[in-house]
Amino acid sequence: MTNNNDDAGQSRVEPGLILASTSAARRAMLRQAGLDFAAISSGVDEAALKQGFTGTPEELALALAEAKARAVSTAHPRVLVLGADQLLVCEGAVFDKPADLAEAAVHLRRLSGRAHQLVTAACVVQGGEVIWSHAERATLEVRGLSEDFIARYLEAEGAEILGCVGAYRLEGLGAQLFTRVEGDYFTILGLSLLPLLGFLRAAGVLAG
Repeated sequence: MTNNNDDAGQSRVEPGLILASTSAARRAMLRQAGLDFAAISSGVDEAALKQGFTGTPEELALALAEAKARAVSTAHPRVLVLGADQLLVCEGAVFDKPADLAEAAVHLRRLSGRAHQLVTAACVVQGGEVIWSHAERATLEVRGLSEDFIARYLEAEGAEILGCVGAYRLEGLGAQLFTRVEGDYFTILGLSLLPLLGFLRAAGVLAG
């Protein structure tokens, strides 16, 4: 459910941490946690990596996160580079971000009245080596959604929701979709922040 609108952050030189993503939600989480970092788009072709992948959703999310981190780390080998990815799994099907609002409506109809999982993974690469990784699941139950609600919801959210897997943001109007949520809040937003902060303290990026 992360939002991938791009803005500032790519002009900084050799910070202590680089986020291999321009996800607004992940940038906000890191900033609010007091981290100093730069954000650089990885340019990774996620669809090509997903094609024919036969592992578990956790393995796929980790592979995508690692690919993003490695892509950015090539130009910044001395810096810790954080890659992250999130997948939505419902009844065995893996959902991509909707291409347009019509597809977002299709996704919401498929999720309506069902439980699904968000699989969130993160990976830190330095000098071509993976030095930390983490994957975690959260389960969310969607209430039965009427066609009228879906139409009003998508009209209110607009095209910005297309950057969110599942076509929702739990921190916004998307909270109205659910009857129950089980799992870490930050994991649902797109980054398992608490394990990451623990790693960064151990690595000396954050004071203990």
